[in-house]
Amino acid sequence: MSKVEEVLSAVEGMTMLEVADLVKKMEEKFGVSAAAPVMMGGPAAGGGEAAEVKDEFDVILTATGDKKIQVLKVLREVTGLGLKEAKEVVDTAPKPVKEKVKKEEAEAIKKKLEAEGAKVEIK
Repeated sequence: MSKVEEVLSAVEGMTMLEVADLVKKMEEKFGVSAAAPVMMGGPAAGGGEAAEVKDEFDVILTATGDKKIQVLKVLREVTGLGLKEAKEVVDTAPKPVKEKVKKEEAEAIKKKLEAEGAKVEIK
């Protein structure tokens, strides 16, 4: 039996408090830390965000299409904006329509706007 296997079998019989105490004493004796190393500059590509479940979405009007007035009416209905503010969103597309909404609400807004010929993205 190797020394590593002997240590592992000894640790198997210990309680969690005893293991924590053992780790603390090893850190002190050898001048090391058992904490996981932290990468500088954030997670690697695709690493950190993939684990998160996205629950807030932004609805973005990318183009109004041919029915600008109908899109304007739907936009006012779903956002509660005044005529001037809604017209500004329509005229300066791509623009966010609503931000940080649940997926169901975002899909409903997208469906209403696309029914009037607008092009919409959900991010």
